[in-house]
Amino acid sequence: LSLATLTYDTLRFEYEDFPETKEPVWILGRKYSVFTEKEEILLDVTSRLWFTYRKNFPAIGGTGPTSDTGWGCMLRCGQMIFAQALVCRHLGRDWRWIKGKRQMDNYFNVLNAFIDKKDSYYSIHQIAQMGVGEGKSIGQWYGPNTVAQVLKKLATFDTWSSLAVHIAMDNTVVMEEIRRLCQSNVPCAGAAACPALESDVLYNGCPEDVGLRERLTLWKPLVLLIPLRLGLTEINEAYIETLKHCFMMPQSLGVIGGKPNSAHYFIGYVGECPEDCKDCPKTLPPAKNCLWGGTALLLSLCFHCQHPPCRMSIAELDPSIAVGFFCNTEADFNDWCQQIKKLSLVRGALPMFELVERQPSHFSNPDVLNLTPDSSDADRLERFFDSEDEDFEILSL
Repeated sequence: LSLATLTYDTLRFEYEDFPETKEPVWILGRKYSVFTEKEEILLDVTSRLWFTYRKNFPAIGGTGPTSDTGWGCMLRCGQMIFAQALVCRHLGRDWRWIKGKRQMDNYFNVLNAFIDKKDSYYSIHQIAQMGVGEGKSIGQWYGPNTVAQVLKKLATFDTWSSLAVHIAMDNTVVMEEIRRLCQSNVPCAGAAACPALESDVLYNGCPEDVGLRERLTLWKPLVLLIPLRLGLTEINEAYIETLKHCFMMPQSLGVIGGKPNSAHYFIGYVGECPEDCKDCPKTLPPAKNCLWGGTALLLSLCFHCQHPPCRMSIAELDPSIAVGFFCNTEADFNDWCQQIKKLSLVRGALPMFELVERQPSHFSNPDVLNLTPDSSDADRLERFFDSEDEDFEILSL
């Protein structure tokens, strides 16, 4: 197994070409062949927005740090998975970035939402300062669930995108909650986000023709983030098949996670590597367990990575991750639900989370998790999913 990543370690500056394998390459719901579509693969990877450590930006909070080196890796991964959602929202999954080619205004609008300044919707400044409310001091490392909760709060201010952001709690996706969140009779506030009308089509955002509004079902585009823990100290191999299938879904936004002290944004996988794969640990059989990705510390203001991703062993993957999906329409969400249900029929694929129509009755009692009624979603997730919370013991029942 290999997964591609768009964040970069500080000490790896050499990048290998794509592995010569007959296995298909999956990138955010798109299937490729290394032998016949290598250029298409690289173009797809290059088109993903890439945010990594920066320095010399305006001080966070006016007096705080001017660089996120050493602490901002998961914050940057959160930016990347959310940037992919905005790309799908405003540019579409088929959009490609080509060096030197003039881009449309929406491309720059998406970039501006992540620029390192205090008034950008999803800037490092906004994420760090919003994290204070989640119990994280500025400069403190985040786990996948914390950055997901912070991005959910920040998205409420992004009227241009008009997103519905749902964080699935306790390994459970409740369809009724998502439909209630996404279905709205209120037109969107951002005119740029409202697509032009065509007959007999369901629309995101706000229809321009008020007369048609009554017969159209409005659906806010959904960003679904699912924090998970797929093992105690290392990933449980039983979840690998399910994780692979997540990258096959057209709604895929990828996965944020990584390994201890090094966060990554995974955008895909390739089934097997060559027998002489240099990235597979000697203790593991080659061609079976290596993550496809790459890492490098760049302090420039580039937003696209123009080299093939490298690979790392799946054995190094921290079990604490967050899986992301984007459903632009209600039909997209219904299709995603059907795909998740079919996953339960895939041999050898252990479900990573449960999909239910309504919230189970035992979820309604906060005492089940020894939480007070005022406990935030972040508190609940912090307790169970953040990989920095390693001080726990297993009690016998």
